[in-house]
Amino acid sequence: TKCEPSAMPSGCRILVLFIAATALSSCEGRVDARGFVPNPDTLAEIRPGVQDKLDVANLLGTPSAVASFDDDTWYYISQQTRNFAFFKPEIVEQRVLAIRFGDDDKIESTEAYTLADGAVVAPVERTTPTAGHELSLLQQLFGNIGRFSR
Repeated sequence: TKCEPSAMPSGCRILVLFIAATALSSCEGRVDARGFVPNPDTLAEIRPGVQDKLDVANLLGTPSAVASFDDDTWYYISQQTRNFAFFKPEIVEQRVLAIRFGDDDKIESTEAYTLADGAVVAPVERTTPTAGHELSLLQQLFGNIGRFSR
């Protein structure tokens, strides 16, 4: 039987609906969660001036990152992204918990940041000039012909 729009048999309709539903359901974005999201009850147990690095490590585990130039700031980072087909993932939610420790390794302060607190950093796109001159493709391919002797 032929699948014509005017007199489409019910089997063809079901097939067309199945193909359309499959195509549309594959277009839904996938949400990925990465990082560590501490439980609010656990966060309430953190007391600045009382607890030290070992206490925080026992409560929250090891940090996602430690400050580059000073190991007295720990970061617990979590992020949710939505992936849609082959496009660049979109950040849906991001949380950063920064815990700063004093000289005595006790908690000095805690700060929580969200996606709204972030700033986009544009990298500088400069090139370093090199000595010499640019060669064309033909010069690169045939440039050594006749240069070498036995």
